[in-house]
Amino acid sequence: MADRAKHISSSFDAALYGLKNDVLMMSSLTDRIFQTAFGALLNRNSELCDHVVAEDEEIDILERQVDQEGVSLLIRFHPVASDMREVVSAMKISTNLERVADQSVTIARRAKHLNNRPAVRELALLEPAYRLAVAIFRDSIRAFADADYELARTLKLKDRKLDALTNDVNEKLVERATWDPELVPSYVDLIFVARALERIGDHATNIAEDSFWRDQAADIRHTYGPKKEY
Repeated sequence: MADRAKHISSSFDAALYGLKNDVLMMSSLTDRIFQTAFGALLNRNSELCDHVVAEDEEIDILERQVDQEGVSLLIRFHPVASDMREVVSAMKISTNLERVADQSVTIARRAKHLNNRPAVRELALLEPAYRLAVAIFRDSIRAFADADYELARTLKLKDRKLDALTNDVNEKLVERATWDPELVPSYVDLIFVARALERIGDHATNIAEDSFWRDQAADIRHTYGPKKEY
């Protein structure tokens, strides 16, 4: 009986290790297409835009794989609370990674629209928001990979800074649209890019919160006070 229990435990550990590795692989690919999408925007490279859309399909496949593996683990092993949190958090994190990838596709598609028109200098307004969104995303993955719950706690406040940045960009673009109506289509595309960056910050924060729940068995989603409207 002891040998059988040991075998079940080692089988569960191996399956859980594989599940986590799939999530980390997914996060690496998501990071890459996020960078590629914004690079395509900055460099006016429509070929890179198409590459982002193609790679998003790999993210979708990995998300389905993580879901299937997670459900199989829950059915086969009936894990205790801490192990169950490992499985459920991995599944939830994969969903947020898929949504980050979807927002990267939005950026790539808007970039392709912009590439068909003359360049607009207001594109530079988005760079600080992009840098912060990348930092939040990478910190969220580090919190998941390293079980760094203290890092996970810091990301909500950074996300609010990102909200403020993207809101400021949107206000400036709307104002400039009143001065130069001919550039309105390009400004609208940039506003959609800003919104995509803001949503990437939200999904990254979700990843950090799910990691905290896994490690500390505590829900911190609504412990920061009400979200400010900027």
